[in-house]
Amino acid sequence: MHFALIIDDYLPSSTRVAAKMMHELALELVHLGHSVTVITPGHPHQKYKLDCMIVDGVSVWRFRSGKIKDISHIMRGINESLLSFRAWFAIRTKIKSINFDGVIYYSPSIFFGNVVEKIKEESNCRSYLILRDLFPQWIIDEGMIKKNSLLEKYFRFFERKCYQAADNISLMSPNNKILFNKVNPEYINTDVLFNWCRCGPHVKKDNALNIREQLNLEGKVLFLYGGNLGKAQDMENLVRLAKNMRNNNKAHFIFIGQGDEVDLIHNLSKEWRLNNFSYLPSISQDSFEDILSQVDVGLFSLAKFHTTHNFPGKILGYMLHSLPILGSVNDGNDLVDVITEANAGYVFVNGDDDSLFNAAQLLTNDAHLRRLKGNNAHKLLLNKFSVTAAAKKIISFFNLNSLKDSRL
Repeated sequence: MHFALIIDDYLPSSTRVAAKMMHELALELVHLGHSVTVITPGHPHQKYKLDCMIVDGVSVWRFRSGKIKDISHIMRGINESLLSFRAWFAIRTKIKSINFDGVIYYSPSIFFGNVVEKIKEESNCRSYLILRDLFPQWIIDEGMIKKNSLLEKYFRFFERKCYQAADNISLMSPNNKILFNKVNPEYINTDVLFNWCRCGPHVKKDNALNIREQLNLEGKVLFLYGGNLGKAQDMENLVRLAKNMRNNNKAHFIFIGQGDEVDLIHNLSKEWRLNNFSYLPSISQDSFEDILSQVDVGLFSLAKFHTTHNFPGKILGYMLHSLPILGSVNDGNDLVDVITEANAGYVFVNGDDDSLFNAAQLLTNDAHLRRLKGNNAHKLLLNKFSVTAAAKKIISFFNLNSLKDSRL
């Protein structure tokens, strides 16, 4: 089968987890004998309205688009709202000579519904939505926009278009599926698709960055947070952990990434005079993998105001490198049970600073405990979060519906 994969960010220019996950999915689909064309935004000043390239054997179409990452909320909203229009304007001629057997699209963003519908109509195929974030609900929870405001109604319109374009909607956890079905009972075509990660070993390059040497951290137990540094992650929660741990001179905290709260973590580290904290801006995926192979504990955080239950993709990278997981989630998030039952780390409800601190102390002071929980984290990845399992589940949906269509 020939699949169109649609996402608002992709490799090699992106360092975000979603881009990495979708690239790994594309590679796995190709490995399983299928063809893949990725459709993703390019740059506002690219010469052609559509740039076509090959990335690791995967065909990638980048349509001309305004920036949608690391810019003001207003400009991001405008440019994201135009994603479907700009995508279709760029691909509409080229797509007439290609017959897709299915569309696989990732949300966020919520603004691809229209172009998905047009591709489905042109190719007479079905679509599969990988829904990872219930937007705009989380920005309402955060108080960034008001409930029942015109802005909420605007976003809800595109959210509905996104869902209506899907023949199947896959949520990232059982609790998220329950919540989605409760809020959106009209969509009965839902299931659970866990986040995924390739399970092969990482080959470290000879010239790989040595993070311990560069930051003069030899002998330290390194706690790493890698990924988006935004309001949805509540970065103050993890900087507060570093503050509470500053009397343990064995531990050091490294944050790598970009987002709305970079200034916040810098300001807090200065205000609290933290000498056990380092920040690095976004780096390439290969360099990040190299760093993962050198640290001791993987960190994550979700803001406590969330009513949805996310599974952060970053924890899969930690699992791949056999790192114990330490993090905070919103109340009711089933990630607590998943990690705890697998004995793969410690996860607490955001705000339980004492438990988070005590677990960090245990992991700092006990190398055997780190190895035990890290090995269990890797086993959990193999059993539940492999890219092969994700790809086969998606393929089975299209195979089943292709069989149904042939009987009509």
